[in-house]
Amino acid sequence: MILPINIYSDDILRLKAKPLKGVDSAIEELIASMFESMRNASGIGLAAPQVGRSIRLLVLDVSCVSKCEHEKPMVVINPHILSVRGHNDMEEGCLSVPGVQGYVVRPAAITLKYRDEHFAERTGEFSGMVARVIQHEIDHLDGTLFVDRMEKRDRKKIQKELTALASGIVDTEYPVVEREVVPIAKPT
Repeated sequence: MILPINIYSDDILRLKAKPLKGVDSAIEELIASMFESMRNASGIGLAAPQVGRSIRLLVLDVSCVSKCEHEKPMVVINPHILSVRGHNDMEEGCLSVPGVQGYVVRPAAITLKYRDEHFAERTGEFSGMVARVIQHEIDHLDGTLFVDRMEKRDRKKIQKELTALASGIVDTEYPVVEREVVPIAKPT
Protein backbone atom coordinates (compact mmCIF):
# COMPACT_ATOMS: atom_id res chain seq x y z
CA MET A 1 0.00 0.00 0.00
CA ILE A 2 1.36 3.40 -0.95
CA LEU A 3 1.55 5.64 2.11
CA PRO A 4 1.44 9.44 2.06
CA ILE A 5 4.71 11.19 2.94
CA ASN A 6 4.96 13.72 5.75
CA ILE A 7 6.33 17.04 4.52
CA TYR A 8 8.71 19.65 5.93
CA SER A 9 7.36 21.29 9.10
CA ASP A 10 5.17 18.29 10.02
CA ASP A 11 5.78 17.77 13.74
CA ILE A 12 6.52 14.03 13.47
CA LEU A 13 9.64 14.80 11.43
CA ARG A 14 11.14 16.58 14.46
CA LEU A 15 10.61 13.81 17.01
CA LYS A 16 13.18 11.27 18.17
CA ALA A 17 11.73 7.93 17.08
CA LYS A 18 11.24 5.05 19.53
CA PRO A 19 13.15 1.75 19.19
CA LEU A 20 11.32 -1.32 17.98
CA LYS A 21 11.11 -4.31 20.31
CA GLY A 22 10.57 -6.84 17.54
CA VAL A 23 9.06 -7.51 14.12
CA ASP A 24 5.48 -8.71 13.83
CA SER A 25 3.07 -8.91 10.90
CA ALA A 26 2.13 -5.23 11.26
CA ILE A 27 5.80 -4.19 11.00
CA GLU A 28 6.32 -6.56 8.05
CA GLU A 29 3.37 -4.92 6.32
CA LEU A 30 4.74 -1.46 7.14
CA ILE A 31 8.14 -2.42 5.67
CA ALA A 32 6.50 -3.61 2.44
CA SER A 33 4.42 -0.41 2.26
CA MET A 34 7.50 1.73 2.90
CA PHE A 35 9.38 0.10 0.01
CA GLU A 36 6.34 0.54 -2.24
CA SER A 37 5.90 4.18 -1.18
CA MET A 38 9.61 4.96 -1.61
CA ARG A 39 9.73 3.46 -5.09
CA ASN A 40 6.47 5.15 -6.10
CA ALA A 41 8.05 8.49 -5.18
CA SER A 42 11.33 7.62 -6.97
CA GLY A 43 13.18 7.70 -3.67
CA ILE A 44 16.18 5.66 -2.55
CA GLY A 45 15.54 5.78 1.20
CA LEU A 46 12.60 6.23 3.54
CA ALA A 47 12.35 6.41 7.32
CA ALA A 48 9.23 5.44 9.27
CA PRO A 49 8.62 8.99 10.60
CA GLN A 50 8.24 10.13 6.99
CA VAL A 51 5.14 7.93 6.75
CA GLY A 52 3.75 8.88 10.14
CA ARG A 53 5.31 6.21 12.37
CA SER A 54 7.74 7.44 15.02
CA ILE A 55 9.75 4.22 15.22
CA ARG A 56 13.41 3.48 14.45
CA LEU A 57 12.92 1.79 11.10
CA LEU A 58 14.22 2.71 7.66
CA VAL A 59 14.38 1.14 4.23
CA LEU A 60 16.70 1.85 1.33
CA ASP A 61 17.32 0.69 -2.19
CA VAL A 62 20.07 2.46 -4.13
CA SER A 63 20.19 -0.11 -6.95
CA CYS A 64 18.70 2.47 -9.33
CA VAL A 65 21.70 4.78 -8.81
CA SER A 66 24.59 4.63 -11.28
CA LYS A 67 27.44 2.44 -9.98
CA CYS A 68 25.18 1.03 -7.23
CA GLU A 69 23.24 -1.50 -9.32
CA HIS A 70 24.79 -4.37 -7.33
CA GLU A 71 23.45 -3.09 -3.99
CA LYS A 72 20.52 -4.98 -2.50
CA PRO A 73 17.54 -3.34 -0.78
CA MET A 74 17.98 -3.05 2.98
CA VAL A 75 15.77 -2.87 6.04
CA VAL A 76 17.47 -1.20 9.01
CA ILE A 77 15.91 -1.33 12.47
CA ASN A 78 17.25 0.40 15.61
CA PRO A 79 20.46 1.59 13.90
CA HIS A 80 23.49 2.74 15.85
CA ILE A 81 26.58 4.13 14.12
CA LEU A 82 29.63 2.67 15.85
CA SER A 83 32.32 4.54 13.92
CA VAL A 84 32.83 6.87 10.97
CA ARG A 85 35.68 7.43 8.52
CA GLY A 86 36.47 10.25 6.15
CA HIS A 87 33.93 12.69 4.85
CA ASN A 88 32.51 13.98 1.61
CA ASP A 89 30.23 16.73 0.42
CA MET A 90 27.34 15.70 -1.79
CA GLU A 91 24.04 17.14 -2.92
CA GLU A 92 21.03 15.58 -1.21
CA GLY A 93 17.30 15.75 -1.59
CA CYS A 94 14.45 14.32 0.44
CA LEU A 95 10.93 13.08 -0.17
CA SER A 96 9.85 15.13 2.87
CA VAL A 97 11.40 18.29 1.43
CA PRO A 98 10.25 18.04 -2.20
CA GLY A 99 11.84 20.29 -4.78
CA VAL A 100 14.74 21.25 -2.51
CA GLN A 101 18.32 20.06 -2.81
CA GLY A 102 21.48 21.08 -1.04
CA TYR A 103 25.01 20.05 -0.23
CA VAL A 104 25.66 18.20 3.02
CA VAL A 105 28.98 17.00 4.45
CA ARG A 106 28.74 13.49 5.90
CA PRO A 107 31.18 10.73 6.84
CA ALA A 108 32.22 8.76 3.75
CA ALA A 109 32.09 5.39 5.52
CA ILE A 110 30.37 4.04 8.63
CA THR A 111 30.29 0.96 10.80
CA LEU A 112 26.67 0.29 11.68
CA LYS A 113 25.05 -1.95 14.27
CA TYR A 114 21.39 -2.62 13.47
CA ARG A 115 18.68 -5.23 13.23
CA ASP A 116 17.43 -6.54 9.90
CA GLU A 117 13.88 -7.33 8.75
CA HIS A 118 13.97 -10.56 10.81
CA PHE A 119 15.16 -8.60 13.86
CA ALA A 120 18.52 -10.38 13.65
CA GLU A 121 21.38 -8.25 14.97
CA ARG A 122 23.90 -7.22 12.33
CA THR A 123 27.05 -5.14 12.12
CA GLY A 124 28.18 -3.88 8.75
CA GLU A 125 30.64 -1.58 7.04
CA PHE A 126 29.06 0.79 4.55
CA SER A 127 30.53 3.43 2.29
CA GLY A 128 29.60 5.65 -0.62
CA MET A 129 25.95 6.11 -1.49
CA VAL A 130 24.72 3.41 0.92
CA ALA A 131 26.50 5.09 3.87
CA ARG A 132 25.09 8.47 2.87
CA VAL A 133 21.51 7.22 2.56
CA ILE A 134 21.70 5.34 5.87
CA GLN A 135 22.96 8.49 7.62
CA HIS A 136 20.30 10.66 5.96
CA GLU A 137 17.56 8.26 7.09
CA ILE A 138 19.00 7.91 10.61
CA ASP A 139 18.78 11.70 10.81
CA HIS A 140 15.02 11.32 10.24
CA LEU A 141 14.87 8.91 13.18
CA ASP A 142 16.54 11.59 15.30
CA GLY A 143 14.28 14.45 14.18
CA THR A 144 16.83 16.04 11.85
CA LEU A 145 16.37 16.97 8.19
CA PHE A 146 19.16 17.32 5.65
CA VAL A 147 18.47 21.06 5.40
CA ASP A 148 19.48 21.35 9.08
CA ARG A 149 22.95 20.10 8.12
CA MET A 150 23.47 22.53 5.25
CA GLU A 151 25.83 25.48 5.56
CA LYS A 152 23.96 28.57 6.75
CA ARG A 153 24.70 30.50 3.55
CA ASP A 154 23.37 27.63 1.42
CA ARG A 155 20.27 27.28 3.55
CA LYS A 156 19.48 30.95 3.02
CA LYS A 157 19.33 30.23 -0.72
CA ILE A 158 16.50 27.72 -0.23
CA GLN A 159 14.56 29.63 2.44
CA LYS A 160 11.85 30.66 -0.03
CA GLU A 161 11.17 27.02 -0.93
CA LEU A 162 11.16 25.96 2.74
CA THR A 163 8.72 28.74 3.60
CA ALA A 164 6.43 27.63 0.77
CA LEU A 165 6.53 24.01 2.00
CA ALA A 166 5.84 25.12 5.57
CA SER A 167 2.81 27.06 4.38
CA GLY A 168 1.41 24.01 2.59
CA ILE A 169 2.50 24.73 -0.98
CA VAL A 170 3.62 21.28 -2.09
CA ASP A 171 4.01 20.05 -5.65
CA THR A 172 4.76 16.33 -5.89
CA GLU A 173 3.76 13.41 -8.03
CA TYR A 174 3.41 11.22 -4.94
CA PRO A 175 0.88 11.40 -2.11
CA VAL A 176 1.69 13.62 0.86
CA VAL A 177 0.00 13.99 4.22
CA GLU A 178 -2.70 16.60 3.92
CA ARG A 179 -2.69 19.17 6.64
CA GLU A 180 -4.82 22.08 7.52
CA VAL A 181 -3.10 25.36 6.90
CA VAL A 182 -4.42 28.07 9.18
CA PRO A 183 -4.09 31.49 7.57
CA ILE A 184 -2.61 34.25 9.67
CA ALA A 185 -5.32 36.70 10.61
CA LYS A 186 -4.78 40.21 9.32
CA PRO A 187 -5.23 43.03 11.80
CA THR A 188 -8.51 44.90 11.41
